Amino acid sequence: MKVLVPVKRVIDYNVKVRVKSDGTGVDLANVKMSMNPFDEIAVEEAIRLKEKGIATEVVVVSIGVKQAGDTLRTAMAMGADRAILVTASEDAATDIEPLAVAKILAKVVAAEGPSLVIAGKQAIDNDMNATGQMLSALLGWGQATFASKLEVEGDAALVKREIDGGMQTIRVALPAIVTADLRLNEPRYASLPNIMKAKKKPLEEKTPADYGVNIAPRLTVLKTEEPVMRAAGIKVGSVDELVAKLKDAGVL
Repeated sequence: MKVLVPVKRVIDYNVKVRVKSDGTGVDLANVKMSMNPFDEIAVEEAIRLKEKGIATEVVVVSIGVKQAGDTLRTAMAMGADRAILVTASEDAATDIEPLAVAKILAKVVAAEGPSLVIAGKQAIDNDMNATGQMLSALLGWGQATFASKLEVEGDAALVKREIDGGMQTIRVALPAIVTADLRLNEPRYASLPNIMKAKKKPLEEKTPADYGVNIAPRLTVLKTEEPVMRAAGIKVGSVDELVAKLKDAGVL
């Protein structure tokens, strides 16, 4: 069984994001970039399926700038077998929209023929949470989103997922799309020997034109701004004062 894992290059989650002074976007100058954390979890899960003998090959694919090749090398250092880089932009500040990404991934799936696609549930840069669902619709495959546990049994996958008020376990027939949540696993660190080996693993380079996909944007970002700062809290001297303030605020 072949497993396909889309990965995205984003600002490292440890970095404090800065908004440009003119509000046109996020400042990417001299900012550390890394693999989207949810995608890293998806890669780890695919590798674990291979270690169990369920998956025979793990292919990672990234759609974005040429520098995303480094992200793919990281995935291969973790244990992925090969990679596909679809260079869709020369500008790191240009974000390829989820529908365009899903259309390209649908073409990659048609060419590669995987039985399972494991993707991160969302990217931490735009929080769209849409690519997996769109890919499922384009392919006509079943989907299991926000997976916190994944087990493959024959021609189906059992997925435990969080819902409002509890946990839900669903059975989805393969081929299928699964999107990974934080609780699915703890990704491994790539060892130095594996990082060196990853440099020799095959990385195929493509463009959207190779797949016949138009990536022209459908959305326009009007303005980017910092979230409103939370007001400082206050101390009260007694329970009676607390109750009075809660009443004034309309809470009680």
